[in-house]
Amino acid sequence: MKVLRIFLKIIGIFLLLLVLAIATMITTMDDTPYQEMAYYKEWKTLIGGAKGDTVGTSGALQAGWAKVNITPAAPTPTAGYGNRRGRPYTAVHDSVYVRAIVVDNGHTKAAIIAADLLIIPPTVIKSLKEKLKPGDIPFDQIYFGATHSHNSVGGWGTGISSLFFSGKYDPAIVENLANAFHKAITDAQKKVEPVQLTYLESLDSLDIRNRLVGEEGGIDPEIRSAAFVTKSGRKAILSSFAAHSTVLNSKNIVLSRDYPGALVDSLEKGRYDFAMYMAGAVGSMGPIEKGTDDFDEVKNQAFGVQNALLSNNSLKEESKNALVETLTLPLPLREPSPRLTMSIVLRPWAFKKAFGEYPVYVKALRIGNILMVGMPCDFSGELTGPLDAYAKTKGLNLMVTSFNGGYIGYITHDKYFNRDLYETKTMSWYGPYNGAYLQEVIKDIIDKLS
Repeated sequence: MKVLRIFLKIIGIFLLLLVLAIATMITTMDDTPYQEMAYYKEWKTLIGGAKGDTVGTSGALQAGWAKVNITPAAPTPTAGYGNRRGRPYTAVHDSVYVRAIVVDNGHTKAAIIAADLLIIPPTVIKSLKEKLKPGDIPFDQIYFGATHSHNSVGGWGTGISSLFFSGKYDPAIVENLANAFHKAITDAQKKVEPVQLTYLESLDSLDIRNRLVGEEGGIDPEIRSAAFVTKSGRKAILSSFAAHSTVLNSKNIVLSRDYPGALVDSLEKGRYDFAMYMAGAVGSMGPIEKGTDDFDEVKNQAFGVQNALLSNNSLKEESKNALVETLTLPLPLREPSPRLTMSIVLRPWAFKKAFGEYPVYVKALRIGNILMVGMPCDFSGELTGPLDAYAKTKGLNLMVTSFNGGYIGYITHDKYFNRDLYETKTMSWYGPYNGAYLQEVIKDIIDKLS
């Protein structure tokens, strides 16, 4: 009997400690309106203090471009779908690249990086910063984006969650990617020559759907592009579209760029000497998967997007000046609070332990009449319409892209915040009202750089 009492006492103490441990890890959702939070005031101070740059607008715009193959010599973990748990890819279907465009107006230089990766990994950004030397384009003047392929190189993530989405961390992979980023910028910088810049806007509602709520929600059907033509006739294009690069399903574990790769290859075989692609506001936006198998679907998705992009009905607007402005600012947020249930959330320290902790920022690049804004998230295509219209009232053509080198999960329209869905529960990490808040952030950037 005495032994039983001791055993029960030990069990009771263990259960008490377990309850206390869980209590230190969880809390309830903070639903304080964002305008009343300290981070909102911090953002207003940051954007208010940012300086615009209007020097050198009368000079000639120059641009150069380059790409670096980042296909590993041997299989690595595959970044993308969590149910793969980072399993290595089994074959190389098509090679993956880092592509760069450098623009220069004689006063300001900027680089644009697009990588065939799931995201731009924060670990790679940290390593790249360490490689930048005096004379290189500084980090604040480098704009990042990814194709968002769910079938590309992994091994770059830290924290427990990365074991699911990008596989076991490998510092050699991070080093190789950072070196490729640096080389692409350096090579592009060596090739700059005078160019004419044209903004292209094409409509494609046939190759995109709202994957969050279906027909209840809206889509972002615009393909937005920056086209460069040199005096010698060489042509380059940077395009962005909101349909997720998830045509290849989770069971197809091969290295591939998904439909953006097929699109870029086709453009380079046809009208352009160089093409690059960045995922746009891909949150809540899915592709239209039609075909006999995954790779037939990839071909059809790419063909549909290309047809719209090259349509004679596309809006075309030549840039009348050589203005180049860059902006990199910290992005203040409320403390992270990822959901365990719809009302119970992890405390910030537990989240940071599981996901790691890296700087979060917003990036912007204005080239002539084009304003690119890079967000650290899967930014929802349902949020871009009003911003696009507002930018046009300021004489700007807006391109919002996702995956700028930081990552805060999915940012969806606030009206869906209480839906028990993947994007609004599992991947919603920073509490309520972020749709409206980040729309306001982008609007502030439009005001600052217009």
